[in-house]
Amino acid sequence: MREILQAQPFCLSDSDIDWVATQKAALTGSRRLAQLFNVMLDPGDAALMQALHQLQPGAVTQFTTGGLDVAVRAAQSVMDAADVPVLISGDVEGGSIRLDGTTAMPNQLGMAALPQAQDYEQALSVMLDEARAVGIDWAFAPVLDINADFRSTIVGTRSFGSSPHRVSDLGSRNIRLAQARGMAATAKHWPGEGFDARDQHVVTTINPLSVADWHATFGVLFKRAIDEGVKTVMAGHIAFPAYARSQGETGIEAFRPASISRHLCVTLLRQELGFNGLLVSDATPMAGLSGWSPRAQHLPEIIENGCDMILFTPNLAADVALLEQARIDGRLSEQRIDDALTRVLGLKASLGLHRRPKGQVPSLADIRSKLQTPAHVAIGQHAAAASVTLVKDVGPTLPLNLARHRRITLITETSDPQLTPFAYPDIQIGKLLAAQGFEVTPYSQDREPTPDNTDLMLYVLAHESLMTSGAIFFDWRKLHGPMWHAMRRTWHDIPHVLVSLGHPYYLHDAPRMPCVVNAYTSTDLTQQAVVRKLLGQEPFEGVSPVDAFCGHEDARY
Repeated sequence: MREILQAQPFCLSDSDIDWVATQKAALTGSRRLAQLFNVMLDPGDAALMQALHQLQPGAVTQFTTGGLDVAVRAAQSVMDAADVPVLISGDVEGGSIRLDGTTAMPNQLGMAALPQAQDYEQALSVMLDEARAVGIDWAFAPVLDINADFRSTIVGTRSFGSSPHRVSDLGSRNIRLAQARGMAATAKHWPGEGFDARDQHVVTTINPLSVADWHATFGVLFKRAIDEGVKTVMAGHIAFPAYARSQGETGIEAFRPASISRHLCVTLLRQELGFNGLLVSDATPMAGLSGWSPRAQHLPEIIENGCDMILFTPNLAADVALLEQARIDGRLSEQRIDDALTRVLGLKASLGLHRRPKGQVPSLADIRSKLQTPAHVAIGQHAAAASVTLVKDVGPTLPLNLARHRRITLITETSDPQLTPFAYPDIQIGKLLAAQGFEVTPYSQDREPTPDNTDLMLYVLAHESLMTSGAIFFDWRKLHGPMWHAMRRTWHDIPHVLVSLGHPYYLHDAPRMPCVVNAYTSTDLTQQAVVRKLLGQEPFEGVSPVDAFCGHEDARY
């Protein structure tokens, strides 16, 4: 135990290690195993809240989808009831995945489009400071996935782009800034996503690289994160068959998800790369894991095969019982329970949770006073504006003006609202243009756009990368209507502009679209910036962090 806790990234003092030892000795039975769970906080679930108070898990994840005040009170009640300090984790990625009441910031891809590194650090600092104010001490970021396959709907706007060097640089900045604030950062998703277009929320995805190519890409990314002292890594439901085969696995076992793979969690991550921090699984309800084996089988395998904490549970008491049964029948060893518990408590001690006075929590008014301050909003406005990227304008069509483009036919599409519980995209660009004097008419199949009734065709699509969203593409049939409408192209007669408030790869399906703007996220600040740039009131500054042309040379023209 002492060897683990003295080393990076815990770096605990003798007194801190004594605290960990004391807590371990005091934890028995179900509460000992409950420390190995991170539970999604749902204030509206009375049975869950009761279980959290009784079993006292090691961590809860805060989403604030039911409102900031309710969420903060719920987290405080869990902490007040706990004998051992509780970690409060959250996705601090930006874009549509943000905490209620906080300043809107671009997602990771939008951040990567910022032309200056200091712009990213300023914007990230606001996100981190506000997350800390809300109570987050464990950030599930940065995402170190690589946009290698542009068809991937889950990596897309959550990544720093397609350049491993850029991903590494921004990821390292993220880790340093987060942990300088006393917040644990998380490198995810081990062993690396982005070469498989599918989504691990619905299928076990595959990292198809050779071992040598993996070491030259993801190996470098994760090793640098480890050298930066990243406190936690998240193991995805991602297979790495080349490495599994190098360890003697054959058949389906070569495709075992990393979250339950001893080869990937212990041999590769801990022994080869030297990671000593806390390893947490990705969310266990995801089909990338549940499609592999039943919960009673893989839940203890998560801990036994190298992870220290299990992310999310539909029933904490039932899942604790599954671990207990596995402990009794020998599928889960006491040694692995002890090591996992050491790292869970060690993470808490490394963040100083054991030194926080119990019951002394900031008031809701104090929390809100630190959110969306004028200085933070100004930084958010700058980041939103600086990230917007002009991909191409071959006309040129821009800038828009009333003399040439007064009559606008607007076609919009947003994500399924069930996929956007954090911040549903509300497309405001049409209203913003109307306020400038443009006549904006929503597209209708009964009013086919022609030069007689339309001066500009404007597409505004809002699809950020979200779980289980399936394929994201420029769906001509859905946007225009039945077959003959879907096949019609009018950009030779009417100027066309496409604005993406998310997915940056629409030129794969619409390569000859003459004017394309990628804005990466659908926040109000971003949409306001897009309109200013469309009108020529300020220049485009964003630098595309991906190949928005999807490898198609003709899409550049």
